[in-house]
Amino acid sequence: MIRVLLADDQLLVRAGFKALLDAQPDIGVVAEAADGQQALAAVREHRPDIVLMDIRMPVVDGLAATRRITGDPQLADVKVVMLTTFELDEYVFEALRSGASGFLVKDTEPDELLRAVRAVVAGDALLSPGVTRRLIAEFAARSKEPAAAGALSELTEREREVMALVGIGLSNEEIARRLVVSPLTAKTHVSRTMVKLGARDRAQLVVLAYESGLVRPGWLG
Repeated sequence: MIRVLLADDQLLVRAGFKALLDAQPDIGVVAEAADGQQALAAVREHRPDIVLMDIRMPVVDGLAATRRITGDPQLADVKVVMLTTFELDEYVFEALRSGASGFLVKDTEPDELLRAVRAVVAGDALLSPGVTRRLIAEFAARSKEPAAAGALSELTEREREVMALVGIGLSNEEIARRLVVSPLTAKTHVSRTMVKLGARDRAQLVVLAYESGLVRPGWLG
């Protein structure tokens, strides 16, 4: 059973998501929160698999709450997906840098929401849709200058190549086709790269690819 925590200050939004998620045989909502402070307390109490976190909430906003969750080693297994009203929300890139596994627009289709929850818990990130890639590229372009690529020195040439392909939004299957290897081999390269760089998940690997200068905004393949 996938355990979900809903954090949104709008009761109707939480009610709609809860009804959809609880209707699934493999998903259950274990707690709700109306602000970031409540979300933090509920995460520590219930240890959900995934938190659907609104960006704009009172008391403690979703961005600050996400930083605290992803920065707590005891909550390393908890994934956070940001909920936003706007596709190009100014805080989304910062949320990804803070460790969120992706984002969803609140009016997303029900099937897409369910797919997203299952995908993130399985270890994927919500980075395939073109709008997400455009968003990351846009806000990466506005962020600081690329950091020194010293951390990348631990990577093999193939791992750098794979990281760059992850950075432009390719899935493991697409990477496998591009490099003419098996999907399992592509997944292994991605996993090893994440371990070497200390990336929490695939979303952070994308951010690191931009921040290191390995991928530049506009390289969307």
